[in-house]
Amino acid sequence: MQAVDKRILIKAANLYYTDGLKQGEIAARLGVDRTTVSKYLKRALAAGIVRITVETDNNEELESALERRFGLREAYVVARSIDLEQVKRRMAQAGLSLLRRIVAKGQTIGLAWGTSIRELTRCAAAERLHPVSADFVPLDGGPESLDSDLHVNTLCYELANAFGGRSHYIYAPAIARTAEIAAAIRQDVNFEQIMNLWARLDIGIVGIGAPVKSSNLVWMGSFGREAIESLLRERVVGEICSMFYDIEGRPVQTEFQDRIIAVELERLRALDYSIGMAASREKVPAILGALRGRYINVLITDDETAKILLNE
Repeated sequence: MQAVDKRILIKAANLYYTDGLKQGEIAARLGVDRTTVSKYLKRALAAGIVRITVETDNNEELESALERRFGLREAYVVARSIDLEQVKRRMAQAGLSLLRRIVAKGQTIGLAWGTSIRELTRCAAAERLHPVSADFVPLDGGPESLDSDLHVNTLCYELANAFGGRSHYIYAPAIARTAEIAAAIRQDVNFEQIMNLWARLDIGIVGIGAPVKSSNLVWMGSFGREAIESLLRERVVGEICSMFYDIEGRPVQTEFQDRIIAVELERLRALDYSIGMAASREKVPAILGALRGRYINVLITDDETAKILLNE
């Protein structure tokens, strides 16, 4: 392309970016062809006459940093709050925004139990969602000590109903009382149907637990002090779907492994979207282990937790 007067480059750029004219219209205005206008615009950009900026905020920068650092498919960072329930509501909104985009006809979506996922189902129930012919299935059994609104079958029904999909139920606890009871459950026709659904999972939605914290009454109720001390000895930092792992994401075989009724962690690694929802300083080791083990490829968290993860 021959040398061009800077004035023409500025004029072409203004007509295109400021006045919103199409390249064909600019060509007619300047008495050149459309290809020449395209070259004018590229040259204006290269010369710094046009500077394109994309609006960003701190959360977007944190999201990009998390994605690069941990090889995530996506990260969603919400504003922190001293009110943890408010953080969970914000994470639920982010999770629903993602699901509205990725859930499609014919898919199988699995979800675990937990307070963050309960907020997600409540958020979905309050929205007018486009119906999707998809299957929604629990990823683990329901701990007997939990209230009914936290039971995985309840959450599965609520999310399926919000999306107009089909809900499936698991008739089993997360942790059976004995290995013999767990073995009998695995031979039941209901569990066989659940396993068939697990085999064709497309999306998983899980919470990330820190079961060895003294404040975690759910796990204290399920196992008791002796079992919690056993987890500490094994250097367990987190759990997903009642499956335990260490800070490097390595699965930890526990004395109650044969009593657990849940999807295998390896299955989560293979999913197109394995979405983890968790936030708080005390859960950082559990989140780190999940990221290092690649049990999740999407993380929804708050900005305080994100910053700590990036500094580890």
